[in-house]
Amino acid sequence: MSSPILDVQGLQTSFFTDDGEVPAVDNVNVSIDSGEILGVVGESGCGKSVTSLSIMNLVPHPGKIKSGSIRFKGEELVGASDKRMRQIRGNEIAMIFQEPMTSLNPVFTIGDQMMEAIRLHQNISKKEAAELSTDMLKKVGLPRANELLQEYPHQLSGGMRQRVMIAMAMVCEPDLLIADEPTTALDVTIQAQILDLMRRLNEDFHTAILLITHDLGVVAEVCSRVVVMYAGKVVEEGSVRSIFKNPQHPYTKGLIQSIPSIHVKKKRLYSIPGNVPRPGIVKQGCEFAPRCPYAFDRCLAETPKLLETENGHRVRCFLHDPSKEEIHV
Repeated sequence: MSSPILDVQGLQTSFFTDDGEVPAVDNVNVSIDSGEILGVVGESGCGKSVTSLSIMNLVPHPGKIKSGSIRFKGEELVGASDKRMRQIRGNEIAMIFQEPMTSLNPVFTIGDQMMEAIRLHQNISKKEAAELSTDMLKKVGLPRANELLQEYPHQLSGGMRQRVMIAMAMVCEPDLLIADEPTTALDVTIQAQILDLMRRLNEDFHTAILLITHDLGVVAEVCSRVVVMYAGKVVEEGSVRSIFKNPQHPYTKGLIQSIPSIHVKKKRLYSIPGNVPRPGIVKQGCEFAPRCPYAFDRCLAETPKLLETENGHRVRCFLHDPSKEEIHV
């Protein structure tokens, strides 16, 4: 088997505030193969975005990667110089941020921003960069691409801005694309178009995609494998088929149960009781125990490890610990 294009092992990222250390990502292991689409799901505050920012070495102050390894194509990125990271960002690893209006610079035209990204990494003329930009805008399904280069972000709709962000991310044909909630705040029609676009770009360029979302419906649509995060930890990992067919962690079961169905009429949608705990507030035991309908004494006293229950399917839960007699579901 070939080695993964991205291999994250034991990643710990914390924010150091006046009130002390706040752990946002706690011992996360994630790997993604070339050409694969991996989904990372969980509620807001589970550490998904901080994981992606750690990979890009863009954790905002006062955040810091405490420990762990992030290997991209075999190269260690933890501790890499700013110069090296600038060479990698946008060229070999690209990122689509959550909100395109705040990610695009309002005082520069779309063309200026796209051409800057190209000329930073490729030794080509401004004319050639403009042609590349126009071609990529056409590939992401935007009309009148030549005119768009002269326009500013505020002149575009939300869906068009998101397509521009994808075009900017893909214009240098990166090996890995990190998409942080790329369909948030878009209506369902535009959302379907964006997902279809990302799938086509994955097929055309064989780009690996790390798709961060809270929407399991999106994961089922485009991903082959999924990682479920809760309170900064990976709590379940497996193929999309095995996760949907046989979810093993109570949190994953709750997320799937929360998906509305057109086949079943309900007066009220299911929701997981309680909220995601603030990072670092749970000092011992399983972070999900206060919200878990299956929790027992051990869950409050010990922290479960990530166990492999079947081929490629792993879960962090004492219910699946073979060393414990009190296994029940």
